Amino acid sequence: MLKRCMSFVAVAVIGLSSLVGRVEGVKFEMTARAYPETSEFIWNFANAHTLVIVTANVSPGTSSPAGGQLDRIDVEIVDGSHKGNVYLAKKNIKGETRLAITTHEMAEVGVCLRHTLEPSSSSFSHGELTRIIDLDVDIGSDAVDYNAIANQESLSILEVEMLKLEGVVKEISDEMDYLKRREERMRDTNESTNARVQNFAIFTIIVLIALGVWQILHLRSFFKRKYLID
Repeated sequence: MLKRCMSFVAVAVIGLSSLVGRVEGVKFEMTARAYPETSEFIWNFANAHTLVIVTANVSPGTSSPAGGQLDRIDVEIVDGSHKGNVYLAKKNIKGETRLAITTHEMAEVGVCLRHTLEPSSSSFSHGELTRIIDLDVDIGSDAVDYNAIANQESLSILEVEMLKLEGVVKEISDEMDYLKRREERMRDTNESTNARVQNFAIFTIIVLIALGVWQILHLRSFFKRKYLID
């Protein structure tokens, strides 16, 4: 009976995790620039007060004959809210770098990467310097280390699976609340626009009626001056 319950919980966790979809992994190559005008942005949606862990694995850079480094990779984590929060900025990341933040707003979270040539690189001849970056972004329940929690609190396998299920259900509930609030804002916007259109239509009708009455009175006065009517 216990095995059957555990299997059911595991299937439920996998199913709900697939619906939420909070893991983003990408691998790409970046070319160094002395003054990089463009950056590589990786965007993912996250709820407010959500844990986000960014893991960047950067290939080794190029060294000068004197031993100095010719290029560097800088990373910055921001969000797309109206406040434009900057959560952290780190220069010259090397090897595997793990960064953790907690979001302030419900918005898209962007990982910004720049590949910059060091000033010392101008003294040495070199071709294009490129780096390969392997980037993983874990959001919400996917960013939680349940194995560490289980070891710390001596939890059973079933309790860990229930903990995972609780985290996934909370994410889905938060996202549904966000969709509900967005739908309410859209409805309020539509109702406000509809009311403005109705008021403008009523104002237009009143103006047309007033203009028609004024034209009639003006023509009547004009005809009276010309003795065309009594």
